[in-house]
Parts: sequence; C-alpha cells; structure tokens
Amino acid sequence: MKIKPSFDQILFQILAYFVVGGIGFVTLFPFLVLLGSSFASEHEIITSGYTIFPKEFSIDAYKLVFLNPQKILRAYGITISLTSLGTLISLFFSSMAAYVLYRKDVKYRNALAFFLYFTTLFQGGLAPYYIIVSRVLHLKNTPFVLLLVPMFQVFHILILRNYLNSIPDSLFEAAKIDGAGDFAIFIRVILPLSKPALAAVGLFTALIYWNDWWTAMMFVEKDAYAPLQFVLYQILSSVNVAANMVNNMATIDMPKESLKLAMTVISTGPILLLYPFVQKYFVKGITMGAVKG
Repeated sequence: MKIKPSFDQILFQILAYFVVGGIGFVTLFPFLVLLGSSFASEHEIITSGYTIFPKEFSIDAYKLVFLNPQKILRAYGITISLTSLGTLISLFFSSMAAYVLYRKDVKYRNALAFFLYFTTLFQGGLAPYYIIVSRVLHLKNTPFVLLLVPMFQVFHILILRNYLNSIPDSLFEAAKIDGAGDFAIFIRVILPLSKPALAAVGLFTALIYWNDWWTAMMFVEKDAYAPLQFVLYQILSSVNVAANMVNNMATIDMPKESLKLAMTVISTGPILLLYPFVQKYFVKGITMGAVKG
C-alpha cells in the first residue's frame, strides 16, 4: 500500500527543489553569460557589457580562432593525447608511490613522505629548472617534455596515501595469505578499491594537462608540438599586438574581448562534458581521503 506523503513532506520537497534549482542557476549563470557574450559583437561588449542574449550577433571571434582550422584541430589532438596518456601514467605511478608510503612495513616511509612534502615548500628557481629540463634531460623541443613535466604532483600522492588509510588492513593480509605478491596486491586490491580517489586525482591531473601552456612556451619551439592552450595564447597575443599597432577607432571593430570569451568556451567545453561522469567519484574521493592523515 502506497503511503500518501504528508503536507510537511511535500512542502519540504518543494523548498528543496527550489533551493537546489536556485543554486544550480547561480552556478550556471556565469557560463551562460560567457557563452552568450562570445557571440556578441565587440562594439556591444564595449558599450553595453556582457549579456546572455546579444543584440548584435557576431561570430567574428570564432572566425578568428578558426582562421587556421588545421592548426586548431592539430592542437586539440595533441592536447587530448597528452591529457589521456599523461593522466593514465600519472595515476599509475602516483598510486604506486602512495602504496609504498602507505605500507607500514616500509622503513622511513614517514621521512620519505615528509621529504616529498618538503619539496613543495621551496623551489630551486627558474634558471636551474630550465637547465635541467633542456640541457641535462635534453627534453626541449620534444613531445616528451609536455608529457613528463606536469606528470608528478606530490599533493596527488598524499591524497592517494590518505585514501589508502581508509582501506582495512585485513584485505591486504587476506591477499598475502592467498599467496599474492606486492604487485599483485597493488593491481588486484589497491586499484579496484581506489576508484573514487583515482577519479578525483585523475580529474585534477587532466585539468593540469589540459590547461598547461607554460611548459610549451618554455620548452617547445615547433608548431607541430604546440598544445591547444598555447595555440590560443599565441592567437590572443597576436590580436593584442595588432590592436596596439592600429588606432583606437579600429580596435573597436577588432574582436578582442569577445575573442577571450570564445577561447574560454573552446578550451573548457571538453572538460565540462567530462566532469559529470566523474563527479560522483570526485566528492567521495576527496572526503574519504581527508578523514585520516
């Protein structure tokens, strides 16, 4: 027999939907403004500001971005390849490092964890960093520099280590009794149980790879290896230089502000499509990883 909800329950559901819907609209509103203003003319943005529904519809900014579509598509391919491959490799080795730091039978594991954390507090400087990457490792003007430089993040290793502390030790002991070695335990026990933390850290790592333009600016001089963010940075820099070379009347018609919005839409679109698939793991991985230290 179906129980009819009471008036209080119905009222609570209505208020809950109203509050959640309002929060969702507030969250979505800036992106709608961004998307709508990217199709506005430069003159409307300068005179009237940003809007969801532009009165002077224009696609000049997108035409300028896709002036060389082959270059943009190649940059997309490079960025997608780097993000996919780099995230997988980074998750594998970061989880292995976290597993070593988690194992209680590893000597000086706390000292090693502190050493890794200490490296995040101080940096050797830009000049030594550039010399090591370009002259010692000989990674300059190679696709490997875009893959290796953003790969390892100490913060991600510590998150994974804290998450492993929430897994019962009895599972590892049972695996050892069954004759499983350390690597077998890592593959068959650690990785399957760490999906929430791996999804959260994977999203962080993917964002680092996707938004990385500084590495390409420092170490890549070949257009064939240029990722998406660096190509968009070059386009924006070219427009700014061109705008400074002409008079003020000409800069009004040049899609300078709308170009920034169009570039944001182009660069954030794939990440927005990916986030809903990992959202349920993202929150769980962060919260469970923060329970124990």
